[in-house]
Amino acid sequence: MPPSRSRSSTSRADPGLHPAPPLPEGRTVELAGGATTFVREVAGPRGAPVVMLLHGLTAVADLNWFAVFESLGTHFRVISAEHRGYARGPALVGRCRLEDLADDAVAVADALGVDRFVPVGYSMGGAVAQLVWHRHPHRVAGLVLAGTASVFRVSAREHLLSRLLPAASTAARARPSTAGRYVGSTLRARFAGSPHARWAVAELACHRPATMLAWAAALARFSSRSWIAGVDVPTAVVATSRDVLVPTGRQLSMAAAIPGARVVHLDGDHGVFITGQSAFAAALVEACTLVTSTG
Repeated sequence: MPPSRSRSSTSRADPGLHPAPPLPEGRTVELAGGATTFVREVAGPRGAPVVMLLHGLTAVADLNWFAVFESLGTHFRVISAEHRGYARGPALVGRCRLEDLADDAVAVADALGVDRFVPVGYSMGGAVAQLVWHRHPHRVAGLVLAGTASVFRVSAREHLLSRLLPAASTAARARPSTAGRYVGSTLRARFAGSPHARWAVAELACHRPATMLAWAAALARFSSRSWIAGVDVPTAVVATSRDVLVPTGRQLSMAAAIPGARVVHLDGDHGVFITGQSAFAAALVEACTLVTSTG
């Protein structure tokens, strides 16, 4: 039977004014040390492999994954958790470190009684997924890396922009309303004409622009090039074929560096999870099946 889907009573948007897409029920989960995060879960078939969805930089978890819960939940137990520093994620304490997000993912698995799982990361979430394997290899059954890379700061322009991010984050703290008009503006535009546009705007309004810019600076510091070739679990890379934000060539170079990695080509740009929802869901199902199949 397909998994049931229902609109969570914990939605941040008023469903009367901001109709959300159907989402699995969500709840707050307490992690070790007393921190909490917000989790959505689809039980999937009995004994199904567990996949954990790790969202990107500017899309909160629901925005990144709303189109894939049903398709993935037909085959897998699906867990989606919000990163720290985001509205319903653990509180951000100190400097933004992607390593902390990787540890948080394992803490969520611990709280839910999950031993081994497949981190499924999109964009920044893909960097986090790589770090989950690097820091906790015994917990990782496979990897699905979508719209992501092993390094995000390569060109001279990218190096320049990364040096400006800390100052931009400081400025955003001083003028959050002004910064909020720009952080997430691309995602808001992609929902234009959608019946869920107001919901998306309400979700994005929960962003703290300064925190998003601080995470962007952390992503600019990330590189797995020195250890990515050591990945020893089944891996699938979902490569977005018209991506300019994370260039497709960079995604494919990462795939080539991982022994035995399979590539699933997805026709779309970096916003394909909004503009190509069906294709995005199908690509993730294919990728997750590739890394969990025993045949």
